[in-house]
Amino acid sequence: MTPQKDRIGAAFARTRAAGRAALIPYIAAGDPTPDACVPLMHALVRAGADVIELGVPFSDPMADGPVIQRATERAIAQGMTLRKVLDAVASFRRDDDATPVVLMGYANPIEAMGQAAFADAAAAAGVDGVLVVDYPPEEVREFADLMGAKGMAPIFLLAPTSTDARIEAVGKVARGYAYYVSLKGVTGAGHIDTDDVAARLAAIRRHVHIPVGVGFGIRDADSAQRVARVADAVVIGSKLIETMEKAVEGVPAAGRTEAAAAAVGNWLGTIRQALDNVKRDSTAA
Repeated sequence: MTPQKDRIGAAFARTRAAGRAALIPYIAAGDPTPDACVPLMHALVRAGADVIELGVPFSDPMADGPVIQRATERAIAQGMTLRKVLDAVASFRRDDDATPVVLMGYANPIEAMGQAAFADAAAAAGVDGVLVVDYPPEEVREFADLMGAKGMAPIFLLAPTSTDARIEAVGKVARGYAYYVSLKGVTGAGHIDTDDVAARLAAIRRHVHIPVGVGFGIRDADSAQRVARVADAVVIGSKLIETMEKAVEGVPAAGRTEAAAAAVGNWLGTIRQALDNVKRDSTAA
């Protein structure tokens, strides 16, 4: 199924109308088991996810901290591949044609498949956007065009160290939303300085005229609320995976899907409730 509708745009239109930030959880496809991927995606939606970021397991996830590294290692050890991730998205789409799904990962699996073949397969599966950590915006015009031609959004990271030139480059090619990494370092590290995030978002919005989500370092309702006051979306990954990791520890294989889905659904539900109670900053888009 080729995405014919702008699911990402529709999701942000809904959150703007509701006066709240979007909630974007991240899970690594194939963790804790490949069979758990689709049930987990549905659990995230039931808990209030507006967009799902689905991690494509890769052997050298250089932007990710130890929690997500462990998740990708578990997924790879159980045979999860890019093609199986796309199969999971297609399966999810049979029951959910509204929730946007963004693939997040690295260049090697895409290059191994071939950019054109990947674009065709991702569109057919029902993918809405792709964030490739190690595709610099200055060098991926052809890939961005392939995504756009198939109705998918090329999404890019920005960081505290991003120069005005890099921000401007992202503004020219990014679609859907941009992802601001609030901390220097890897996923799951450190604590967020909300005042600094607000200042950086103001600078980013001078060049980037699509929603800007913020991730890295959001670990509880309080940090999610503080970010939600100034950002268009709150992205949560490491803490969610950590919650799932603890929930399935010692659980027999047959019960892991149910245990993982219950744990992530319950925890993410508390974050969604917190975001629903946030008074947005008037400068946020």
